[in-house]
Amino acid sequence: MTQAARLVLILAACSPIPASAKDYGQQGATFPVIEVDLLRVIEARLRSAQASGRIAAMQQDMQRKADMRVRRPVPVGGVTIVRQRRSWTFDPTITVQQDINDGRGRRIIAKGTRVNPLDMVQMRASLVFIDGDDPAQVRWAVGSTSALNAKVILVKGAPLALMDSTQRRLFFDQGGKLTGKFGITHVPAIVEPAGRVLKVTELPVPSSRGEGA
Repeated sequence: MTQAARLVLILAACSPIPASAKDYGQQGATFPVIEVDLLRVIEARLRSAQASGRIAAMQQDMQRKADMRVRRPVPVGGVTIVRQRRSWTFDPTITVQQDINDGRGRRIIAKGTRVNPLDMVQMRASLVFIDGDDPAQVRWAVGSTSALNAKVILVKGAPLALMDSTQRRLFFDQGGKLTGKFGITHVPAIVEPAGRVLKVTELPVPSSRGEGA
């Protein structure tokens, strides 16, 4: 065999074998693709829930819970009855974070300025914080203050029922925003103006329960 013939045989052996396609037919069952209309499913379920009365029951339950929250809000956590008198001052001064302009764009207060609200607005009424579930605190707050010189703020209790029984407008410290701001952890407590600061006092009164709130 000549050298040329050997070369042809080698090239033929190294060449890839062409692949051939083969139809193996259907293997197992097939199903058509069905796209579900999600809105129709939800609508059907809502109609079913309405027909069975579940929606009405859910609405009534939500209304009942909302009514309960209004009549008895969530108590402020971490606030207990005063055992020992203590007082401190609270400086309401703030630092302005951006320029404050009037309606014509003229700058009134520049960014970075320290402002004390008590320099501009006089605090006429003290803030009195009490536990509305403690009758002794309620009697003390209503009996020792008036609607003109104090705002009574509950940290616990049923404000609407107490307003009916005391004939006094009451407030509730929702989420503990005010007690947290002033650092109040015991009630009764009074916040009152003292010049350019506020004086905060936690003072004990005879309690009908004699235990923490």
